[in-house]
Amino acid sequence: MYGKVYLTGAGPGDPDLLTVKALRLIRQADVIVYDRLINGEILREAKKEAILVYVGKENNHHTLPQEEINALLVAYAHTHETIVRLKGGDPLVFGRGGEEALYLSKNGITFEFVPGISSAIAVPAYAGIPLTHRGINTSFRVITGHQASTGENFNAGVLRKNETLVILMGLHRLEKIIRSLLNSGLPSSTPCAIIENGTMNFQKQVFGTLNTIIEVSRDIHSPAIIVVGETVSLHNRLNWFHYDAKFSQQYLSR
Repeated sequence: MYGKVYLTGAGPGDPDLLTVKALRLIRQADVIVYDRLINGEILREAKKEAILVYVGKENNHHTLPQEEINALLVAYAHTHETIVRLKGGDPLVFGRGGEEALYLSKNGITFEFVPGISSAIAVPAYAGIPLTHRGINTSFRVITGHQASTGENFNAGVLRKNETLVILMGLHRLEKIIRSLLNSGLPSSTPCAIIENGTMNFQKQVFGTLNTIIEVSRDIHSPAIIVVGETVSLHNRLNWFHYDAKFSQQYLSR
């Protein structure tokens, strides 16, 4: 009888944002196959005899290709009872959880999705940015800065009226993203924020406009999230990190 694979979201980084179900599974797992952005404190919850397998990816460097990760999950399911595939954020928000689920199903392996708190929602919140706010906007959209094929130009599309745009994995293409938004007709004065290592105790963030954000973000590095829209301007009134001593430094640029 084959084991079961749990495609599990570990949340955006702060261990306190791990779900109760995810924590229970991590503690029970025989094998944990985990990504690059998983907080080490979370992995310390695994039992001593658990097998921990790192399959992290970063821009232009993958520990294992996705096809090999898929095969690895099937192989472990043949030899172990409980396998946790641990992903940052939510496994189905640009986490390729759907691809892995299809491969498991094709190979007769039982699986289950375990949702996690997406960084697309949590990271702006930790920076004091509501994705929706009555009287300012009515929707938000989440897109990826990665492209399906090498060399493809980034196109963020037209930012709809009364919308907040969250861009994941886009810092390395920031100039193309900003150019695309400006070319779509968005005013250069539109508020913009970039948050590095969101929800972690070394989170950094910069605030500006589409006209200034490239210059003020020179010291920001991946992993980072880009947020564009009028609700960004609320950060000064809503950022609870102003009062939290555990966060080391905040970079404010207007």
